[in-house]
Amino acid sequence: MIRKATYLDNSVIESFFRTLKVCPVLQKQYQTFAELKSAVIKFMDYYNNKRIKEKLNGMNPVEFQNHAIQLIT
Repeated sequence: MIRKATYLDNSVIESFFRTLKVCPVLQKQYQTFAELKSAVIKFMDYYNNKRIKEKLNGMNPVEFQNHAIQLIT
């Protein structure tokens, strides 16, 4: 059954899109859709796998997730 969406359901993706809107990726003019797509994919790789967050004890999101899984198991 589908329930009505709440702001909490969308908070993660809304945060990502806010970050994407203000980052240099969308500040540049692209000649083709393929160039834009490639730039967004590179940004997503950086956002998920390389950026370091102080809130995550100096780990990137993937490292923190793997660390948390190891603590649980």
